[in-house]
Amino acid sequence: MSAPAPRDYASAPQHVSALYEENHRRQTLAFVRAQKARFGTLDRARLSAWEALERLDQLADQSDPDTELSQLQHALQTAESIRLAGLPEWLVLTGLVHDLGKMLCLFGEPQWAVVGDTFPVGCSFSNAVVFPEAFASNPDAREPAYGSPTGIYTPGIGLEQVHMSFGHDEYLHRVLRDRLPQEALYVIRYHSFYAQHQHGAYDHLLDEHDRELMQWVRLFQPHDLYSKADAAADAESLRPRYQELLEDHLPGQLEW
Repeated sequence: MSAPAPRDYASAPQHVSALYEENHRRQTLAFVRAQKARFGTLDRARLSAWEALERLDQLADQSDPDTELSQLQHALQTAESIRLAGLPEWLVLTGLVHDLGKMLCLFGEPQWAVVGDTFPVGCSFSNAVVFPEAFASNPDAREPAYGSPTGIYTPGIGLEQVHMSFGHDEYLHRVLRDRLPQEALYVIRYHSFYAQHQHGAYDHLLDEHDRELMQWVRLFQPHDLYSKADAAADAESLRPRYQELLEDHLPGQLEW
């Protein structure tokens, strides 16, 4: 794929850096554990995947410096990019639904607790995470038990055992964990973990399962980023194709 370099944070609007400052200050291990318990109940709504996509047409991601289009538009652009590249149908489906966890915003959650790059908590924060200086205000940065690269974990423990900053990735993984193959679920769960899949900053926490599946995240990532275009996708013409895809793989209603 060819495209202008994305994610230009150096010239991003002020609201982008403000969101990350809030995110990095407040995403502590205690916060993550509380959010997992709070939203793990999946009792807020029953909606089909397409209904969720349509609702996200009212939401723009304030952490994204590359597009101001709605999340429905981003989903369609991503799915179309993967489809046109001739990649497996399950990955096209993943592209279509990967950001549905941003439904959290429509349940009243602030965007700093939903969007943006993800990172492990309970260990030291990597400088490979965007706006790393903002971690100085995070209480966990002053907790000795979390001050090393492994923190409360052990080398090679595997990401399944690591608490990540909570947001749309982890939430959607919980919504869909019994409905999609493990490769799709892994992409959904870690597609915002740029410090790892772009920079390898947390290699010391990965196990062999992670190393095998992270290849799919890397394959997915350019389509997530480089498909963003100023021109909106024609949602009405694409609707039949993608409604059928969802009916084939995610029929009925989902618990949110």
